[in-house]
Amino acid sequence: MTTPIRLLLVDDHAVVRSGLRMLLQAQPDMRIVGEAESGAEAIHQVRLHRPDVVLMDIQMPDMNGIEATREIKRMSASTAVLALTMHEDDQYFFEMLRAGASGYVPKRAAPDELVSAIRTVSQGQVFLYPSLAARLVQSYLGQPTATDAPPAEELTPREQEVLTLIAEGLTNPEIADKLVISAKTVDRHRENIMRKLNLHSRVDLVKYAIKEGLIGLED
Repeated sequence: MTTPIRLLLVDDHAVVRSGLRMLLQAQPDMRIVGEAESGAEAIHQVRLHRPDVVLMDIQMPDMNGIEATREIKRMSASTAVLALTMHEDDQYFFEMLRAGASGYVPKRAAPDELVSAIRTVSQGQVFLYPSLAARLVQSYLGQPTATDAPPAEELTPREQEVLTLIAEGLTNPEIADKLVISAKTVDRHRENIMRKLNLHSRVDLVKYAIKEGLIGLED
């Protein structure tokens, strides 16, 4: 039997936590191990329970979600933080990512999108809501490239396929399923791509793929 994803719910509104609890307790692969209504309490709960994923609001009393995320990642690097917030402006979005969040989902998202996001970040992947992902890419496209990456032709055809799918937001298992290869093979291709192109993060991969014309941005 698969070990359930252990969740900590962090929001200063009890009604929001209640709704999340009802949704997530119904998922057979998820278990709620704690709740918190402030950033400081969230840190305490992480120390106690070491959850796999923290659903983190941003604006809360005592300590906000950005500060709490930073401390949680310092204390428990294996715990993924998924921002779940009403704020969709760039300031909060980028600050949460810099603090170490593995994903960012607006509260207007559909329940199945939130469930998918939790499963994604629990596997060590990054989840960005589509509209926010596009803004992230557009922001980085306006910045100078920090690496002297070689042209895409340096990659094998299979590596270019994998790079394109990574940039489109697919997780390793989804890429493996689409290309009919194992997840370990996807990992190996990803490592080779980053080594060949001297890239160091998923954001770098997305930026590179767009600049090389491997994927485009929808308006």
